[in-house]
Amino acid sequence: MNASANNDPLLSVENLSVSLALPHGAMPVLRDLSFTVNRGETLCIVGESGCGKSITALALMRLLPRRIGRISAGRILFDGTDLATLSETEMRRIRGNRMAMIFQEPMTSLNPVLTIGRQIGEVLRLHQGLTRHEADTKTRRLLERVRIPDAQQRLRQYPHQLSGGMRQRVMIAMALACSPQLLIADEPTTALDVTIQAQILALLDEIRAESGAAVIMITHDLGVVAEVADRVVVLYAGRSVEQAAVGDLFAMPRHPYTRGLMNSVPHLALHRGDQPLARLQEIQGTVPSPFDMPAGCAFAPRCSLADEGCVTVPVLEKQARDHAVACWHAAEPARLKADA
Repeated sequence: MNASANNDPLLSVENLSVSLALPHGAMPVLRDLSFTVNRGETLCIVGESGCGKSITALALMRLLPRRIGRISAGRILFDGTDLATLSETEMRRIRGNRMAMIFQEPMTSLNPVLTIGRQIGEVLRLHQGLTRHEADTKTRRLLERVRIPDAQQRLRQYPHQLSGGMRQRVMIAMALACSPQLLIADEPTTALDVTIQAQILALLDEIRAESGAAVIMITHDLGVVAEVADRVVVLYAGRSVEQAAVGDLFAMPRHPYTRGLMNSVPHLALHRGDQPLARLQEIQGTVPSPFDMPAGCAFAPRCSLADEGCVTVPVLEKQARDHAVACWHAAEPARLKADA
């Protein structure tokens, strides 16, 4: 992790709550979410689909669904400025400039009727006031930086003419155009084969090391977490249930949900040759709907440790140095072991 003369967090999210205003009532999708991102570090936000990972990213970028998405409580302090209080005009000066986002699906995020050169060049002309020629020159350099071959030719091509891995590299180039302080990557390796996934992750880590930018990586893949994270936030049903340094989290997961996620990952200890030695564990049930949230701990209906005390919502509290967990049963953590 890169050092910085400024030891204050680059991003501090404090008690953030987000709701969607729907015809049949307000639907809370994030509840009292708090975490920090230090300068130059990679923070992974992990959880099942429906836990609130992408909504968190959209809230940080102030890109919630227009007219229905709103920040109902909390603060988003980015380098000392509360993004939640900024006007859209003020936010546009930051979005794409000082903080940028790599979206989950590049084919739907890129404009299909504009060339690659024009789409990246628009960012440069808007935030840096470059001429078209200057923007084209810098765009070519950006494409070369993310290792796209024949960069000059790619400037004139459209998204459908590129492979999935190439489109994802274009999204990374666009996000890096103005050298942001914070880069948010929402499932950046989704739908890519494992070889391209590894290349994209290595590229992001190389860029972070070179530029000193902080990275928020949103993923459901614990393999990605183990490879790139400095710290981890585990989300469940719109709440943070565990936060820790990546080594501490894998060595001693304290929340039953985190242990469930880790136990549901295939690993070699479960097999002898081609023969499975034990059935892969799974977390029974599904993430509850925001409209049908259980009283107390949202994970209780799926948790084997749940008891009458779980009818009260647990508070995220430190159980060890830099390791916080929201669970009434976290005092006796179970060390993760593979089933024999």
